Amino acid sequence: MTIALQTPVTIPATKLNIDHESRLLLMGSCFSDAMGDRMGECGFDVMSNPFGTLYNPMSIEQCLRRSIDPMPLASDDVVFHNGLWHSWLHHGRFSNSDRNVLMADCLDSFHKVHSLMQQPAVMVFTFGTAFVFKHDGRVVSNCHKLPSTLFERSMLNVEGIVTVWRPLLERFRDEDHKVIFTVSPIRHLADGAHGNQVSKATLLLAVERLCEEGLAEYFPAYEVVLDELRDYRFYADDMTHPSQLAEDIVWQRFQDTYMSKETIERGAKFQKLNRMKQHRPMHTDTPEFKKYHESIALLETELNSTRF
Repeated sequence: MTIALQTPVTIPATKLNIDHESRLLLMGSCFSDAMGDRMGECGFDVMSNPFGTLYNPMSIEQCLRRSIDPMPLASDDVVFHNGLWHSWLHHGRFSNSDRNVLMADCLDSFHKVHSLMQQPAVMVFTFGTAFVFKHDGRVVSNCHKLPSTLFERSMLNVEGIVTVWRPLLERFRDEDHKVIFTVSPIRHLADGAHGNQVSKATLLLAVERLCEEGLAEYFPAYEVVLDELRDYRFYADDMTHPSQLAEDIVWQRFQDTYMSKETIERGAKFQKLNRMKQHRPMHTDTPEFKKYHESIALLETELNSTRF
């Protein structure tokens, strides 16, 4: 008798297909960055976290909504603190000592997503937490290290998330965009073990409602890491973030779900090409170095001359 050492997560079949002609938008927690990096390395046309890392559903939705008809930030969208101007909508990597630079960079991020939306795209949204911080009654994407007394902390509810996201997803459906939801497997232990579970359950229930309405589909990254890879060897040193191996396994499961064998093989060639280009040989005046560069050129020619 074979002893089972894992409980495999069954991922339902889907009609959604991703190939190298797909336009991809990833937004959400840092898990989106991890998957976006792999997509980029495998040659996909991907835009990952154009507003920076966003953890809660409301912040992701409001950045998407602002991208539909891009407008400059208003005075109440920004704050000055510790010598820097910050956007309540964006991650801290947008912060700048020059208010005009901040405003221009933030508006540019809206325009980039607006441009991507002009053609059908595959959008992958990763929710990280249902806990939010509010400043003057509005949800902020980042507190930018301002005093905690300026914020009200609360947890979203399922109905609130569904109500806000439904109109946006209906618009995406009408424009022929495809939406995939995931819930980040990264645990937010600052909320306590129980609080983290309640938060994740809220996100899962909200996503389930939206998927049941036919507005999106769900990819179980959360379940693969927590149920299938239920071992601390699949976690980084902080014991909360998935290890690179765990991310690689999730990426493999994502490819197997949404990509054909030919697309996966093509992605592997792009990955090989990128790694070859990153290699820095010690000696560049040898016949081997010349052959190495010729092999890079041949692989580039092959990938540029084939389409799916």
